[in-house]
Amino acid sequence: MREFTADRVILATVSAVPSLRLSAFALTALYLCLPAPASAQLPYAVNGAALADASGEAIYANSCANCHGLDGTGFEPSLLAFEEEIPDFTDCDFAAREPDGDWIAVAHEGGPVRGFSEMMPAFRGALTVEQLERVMGYIRSLCTDDNWPRGELNLPRPLLTEKAYPEDEWVVEARVDLEGDGAAMGAYVYERRYGPRSQIEVVIPYGWVGAHTDSDGYDHNHDGVAGEGGGHGLGDVVLGVKHALYHSASSGTIFSLGGEVFIATGDEEAGLGAPGNKLEAYASFGQILPNDAFIQAQGGVEAPLYEDASNEVFGRFVLGATFTEGEWGRAWTPMVEVQARQHLESGAETHFDLVPQVQVALNTRQHVLGNIGVLLPVGGGANEPARPMRLVAYVLLDWFDGGFFEGW
Repeated sequence: MREFTADRVILATVSAVPSLRLSAFALTALYLCLPAPASAQLPYAVNGAALADASGEAIYANSCANCHGLDGTGFEPSLLAFEEEIPDFTDCDFAAREPDGDWIAVAHEGGPVRGFSEMMPAFRGALTVEQLERVMGYIRSLCTDDNWPRGELNLPRPLLTEKAYPEDEWVVEARVDLEGDGAAMGAYVYERRYGPRSQIEVVIPYGWVGAHTDSDGYDHNHDGVAGEGGGHGLGDVVLGVKHALYHSASSGTIFSLGGEVFIATGDEEAGLGAPGNKLEAYASFGQILPNDAFIQAQGGVEAPLYEDASNEVFGRFVLGATFTEGEWGRAWTPMVEVQARQHLESGAETHFDLVPQVQVALNTRQHVLGNIGVLLPVGGGANEPARPMRLVAYVLLDWFDGGFFEGW
């Protein structure tokens, strides 16, 4: 049970008695002027300069605890005279998701730098970035469950490669052939995290294909299957699961295993689905590199559950780096992705694709992202039809951080 010290009782009394009510800003100022509880054993009204050599815990207690509490659980909004809920730093489901850089940006510049409330003040001029990094080290210690992968390992999402990090997202994908009949495929992807390391995924595709369209299979990449009739309609629905087997914030490494079931809901004759169901198993890997660079990789096998079809192996590799506008601004992430696919049958050709792309944060909170690139087929067998060049894009919402129209 949360302990009510004398200073909180004063605030509750002032808030409850109509004749003593103050404005939100005045009440907050009153609270910030009250000394910390005696149990904190910390000096009153210590400024940033006096905390130059202090520990992260001491800086937190003197600069953050008035709102966030000495234990990190946060005070009730009614005691702080504003409506915003105070986050619980001991809740690993909340605290582990965001990278240190986002936390430090909000603390240094204030809530509006990420589309949050002005009630989160800016500490620039009072605390240095280095002091805030020490505070983050202490805040990280309040989540005591090491099963939760850190937000730094949530690397930018490529157009083809499945990330290793478990996520709460929805994604709207689109793919348009730039050659031939101009087939277009789209998909709605819903991803939900369960527990520290696991995720489920549902993919609902829809496509428009011309007569005699030749494509390479509507799999996890949401491509059409060869068909003669043409038309539009639902593609093959995908159900998936992913689990992070290993993650390390200190080494910047994450590794996951996953699997998917492709359900033959699309019209095969129209080129919108496969003749039957199929399974896919894969492994995904992510590694942080110096200077905000990273690599990601995925490899796996697809196994059709219908006759006259061979298994197929695939591999994908991504190299990218993130840049920001100024120190705290919009994030841009150019990436280069390579894909290889080959059927496990005698004489089968290996298909390669090169996919240059760029992801950009679309809003201030940076939880709505867009990515656009071009899929460029490389090589191919002499006896096989040419594969079309494609424009590929998505819009992504990290819905744990808020709704689509929040944080702009």
